[in-house]
Amino acid sequence: MPAPRSLVAGVGEVRLTEHSRFHAGTATEGVGRWLRTVLWQATGLPLPEARDLDDTHGDGIALRLGPELGPEEYRLVSDKNGVLIEGGSAAGVFWGAQTLRQLLGPDAHRRSPLDRDRTWAVPHLTIEDAPRFRWRGLMLDVARHFMPKEGVLRHLDLMAAHKLNVFHFHLTDDQGWRVEIKRHPRLTEVGSWRVRTKSGHRASPLWDEKPHGGFYTQEDIREIVSYAAERHITVVPEIDVPGHSQAAIAAYPELGNTDVIDTTTLSVWDNWGISANVLAPTDNTLRFYEGVFEELLGLFPSEFIHVGGDECLKDQWRRSPTAQARIKELGLADEDELQAWFIGHFDKWLTARGRRLIGWDEILEGGLAQGAAVSSWRGYEGGVAAARAGHDVVMCPEQYVYLDHRQAAGEDEPVPIGYVRTLEDVYRFEPVPPELTSEQAGHVLGTQANVWTEVMEDPARVDYQTYPRLSAFSEVAWSALPAPAERDFADFERRMDVHYRRLDALGVGYRPPTGPLPWQKRPGVLGRPLDGAPPNR
Repeated sequence: MPAPRSLVAGVGEVRLTEHSRFHAGTATEGVGRWLRTVLWQATGLPLPEARDLDDTHGDGIALRLGPELGPEEYRLVSDKNGVLIEGGSAAGVFWGAQTLRQLLGPDAHRRSPLDRDRTWAVPHLTIEDAPRFRWRGLMLDVARHFMPKEGVLRHLDLMAAHKLNVFHFHLTDDQGWRVEIKRHPRLTEVGSWRVRTKSGHRASPLWDEKPHGGFYTQEDIREIVSYAAERHITVVPEIDVPGHSQAAIAAYPELGNTDVIDTTTLSVWDNWGISANVLAPTDNTLRFYEGVFEELLGLFPSEFIHVGGDECLKDQWRRSPTAQARIKELGLADEDELQAWFIGHFDKWLTARGRRLIGWDEILEGGLAQGAAVSSWRGYEGGVAAARAGHDVVMCPEQYVYLDHRQAAGEDEPVPIGYVRTLEDVYRFEPVPPELTSEQAGHVLGTQANVWTEVMEDPARVDYQTYPRLSAFSEVAWSALPAPAERDFADFERRMDVHYRRLDALGVGYRPPTGPLPWQKRPGVLGRPLDGAPPNR
């Protein structure tokens, strides 16, 4: 899981014992350290290092680069000579190591042996495999409900187990600012805490009156980025501009539209939805966020930096003499072009520093800077328009891969949000719209599942909404599947029977196929269910 490109079964097996040895060739040493560690934890086998490949003696494990393989491609051969994993890069070797772990059985994902006398064996076979997309992502929103660092590291491990390689880290929003910026300390001193939290959908009458918050120090961020890199995962940070910024304005009122409202009265928002309080299009705001992004670039080495750009309500700009003067000064047509100017400023700023801007598909409105990429969330249309215009795209349409949407229509489904998106629905998601030409389809970098946490008040709820659907998504992102209607979901379900045991071993509180367990329900907490099939556009 996900399904490999090719699997040829042999006869026999490689048995790992206390005498088995381990060899990691040049440039695979980091993967070797990871694999030896997790196998020792799960099996108790020492797997001492061998000096070269031949010293593994037919019952060991060897890793090496295969120059003829693509960057993330791997080949795993288990035969009378032992287990050999070759990859076109260390990343390819790492994905092969994840496959080896699965072949050893679900208990190979545990952190301590259940039985030190059991037999650990890898069947004789040859697997050749490579991913369909270079961007296989998961977005985790930690702004609405903060997740402590240990939880983030755990999700990186779960991503790696599913061969996902981009972690989109949603760090700021109206309800919280989650990353330390040393030159602007009030962003976390004030902006990382709210006094209370809406329980359920924004129409719910329920409140949790306990203050909620938290943030990651810059040392925490460096640890998260390093931990991800060891697992061949790139961390793409998101700092929202110019909308979804009330937490920042609460911390620094001068960032808001002070000629329209008294921004000193604002606090970190305690409700859900879209706040009308957006950044003022002033030079002061640009300089402030340049300072934010400058510190961010020192923490995140990723090619892409996400700037949000979605759901920017423009009512305050329409009423703001300052914003209207800026529109006139720049010769812009309207507030949409003003937002495009705002985004374009940071596109140029990031480009000058060797990075690339990516934002939600609203950044297409009013014109998009040439080098910018788009996260297409409001369906396929934004992605199609962007690809046709020559922009790179990550496909993440909400009606298919927003994992906060409910998983069934039953009344027991906790805090039901959006359309019903079952495990099978996610498995039949196709990231590349058929109306794109082959050249345009080449701009689809890949796909991403998004986990928005407004109604996920703790890590258990995140687990419930994310799994097992992320397992289906991982196969969509990795494997070369047939057209959606032709996909063998029955075979996927058979493989999921085993994969649920892996998730059990990893401690994942997934939604069982039979429905939520009693402690996973949230009776009486209002959601926002949408009936019928989602729009296919």
